[in-house]
Amino acid sequence: MLNSISQAPLSKNLQRLFMLRNIAILAQCLAFMLVYKIIALDIPWTEMIVVVVLLAVLNLLTWIRLHRKWPVSNIEFFAQLLIDIFALSALLYFSGGSTNPFISLYLLPITIAAATLPWRYTWALSAITIGCYTILLFNYIPLPHDHSKHLVEFSLHVSGMWLTFVLSTVIIAWYVVKMSTSIRDRDRDLALAREQALRNEQIIGLGTLAAGAAHELGTPLSTMAVITGELQKEYPENSEFQNNIQILRDQIAHCKQTLTQLLAKAGQTRVEGVSQVPVDKFMNSVLEKWKLIRPSVKFSYHIDGPRPTPKIMDSQLLGQSILNLLNNAADASSECIEITSYWNNRNLHLEIIDDGEGLSAEAAQRAGEAFFTSKAPGQGFGIGLFLANANIERLGGTVHLFNLEKGGACTQVTIPLIEK
Repeated sequence: MLNSISQAPLSKNLQRLFMLRNIAILAQCLAFMLVYKIIALDIPWTEMIVVVVLLAVLNLLTWIRLHRKWPVSNIEFFAQLLIDIFALSALLYFSGGSTNPFISLYLLPITIAAATLPWRYTWALSAITIGCYTILLFNYIPLPHDHSKHLVEFSLHVSGMWLTFVLSTVIIAWYVVKMSTSIRDRDRDLALAREQALRNEQIIGLGTLAAGAAHELGTPLSTMAVITGELQKEYPENSEFQNNIQILRDQIAHCKQTLTQLLAKAGQTRVEGVSQVPVDKFMNSVLEKWKLIRPSVKFSYHIDGPRPTPKIMDSQLLGQSILNLLNNAADASSECIEITSYWNNRNLHLEIIDDGEGLSAEAAQRAGEAFFTSKAPGQGFGIGLFLANANIERLGGTVHLFNLEKGGACTQVTIPLIEK
């Protein structure tokens, strides 16, 4: 992953170099036409046109290469800049050498190399460019010179140098800004990669601890199930007591089932295809399980979306993630929770609105961090939202928490659906 990230900027830089070369070829054609029609200089037109044609052919090959998947290397990008140096040297050789005002265009490849390549490539390109410039001081085909028009020619020379300076400044500024953007994008990708690696380490650690805890909790849960069963048989005439005991037994059974599934799936590699269920059926299943876990919570549920109903991946991790978000809302709510799910052909959108006090400034900033909780000590571990966010992001979805103007907080979840 890190290798692909490090190569991405060079691929973008080669695309920009391709665009710059297209601009250069068009500018050269326009300059040839103006010089031929207006100034009427007698220079080796055939040789210069051949150089431009060869440069255009090279750029066509570069365009074809950009559609290949292999990454751009430093040597390849250096070779591309070297070809531009040699093409410019050939054009200058046929049009006055070092006396040509466009000689300062040598600065462009050097600037690009300095902004994109390691120092050894930049110094090598600089040495080659200085060598070409030095050769052009003594070996070139001079431009036709008419002493009677010396002032006009000198004015054209000064104007050409000014135009070259303006073009060089604009192109250098544009290219360096683009390079800076590429560097910032690379740094952001690296930061995201490091953050993802850290999150994966935390998840692995939590998974190891959860498996150990599940193994240890099996015995006390079994003891609690036996005791509640005996209590239920001992007081059959007390209906209120029977209802409370039954709720407790249902909770114990759910905990035992969850732990059994956790231990059964730990360490397994899912090579079989993931099952698919309609999104409305999936949401109803999650809410039925949630009502069993939190029977005292009051909520309203609204559902909407086109028919036939699209399908979603029937994942235990996804269902558990939504349960964690529902539990957080239930802990914060004072009376009722509003749950809305709606979908299109691509995504499921879930909104969970509570009527609590909302997120504090610290909670809004740190929500989703591992082991951060705004609950009182002993009432939360700070991993529910962290795991929910991590699991949903791994599936290509997003989780967004924010306060509402009317009070309370809203949790917005977007989950990709299975495309038909």
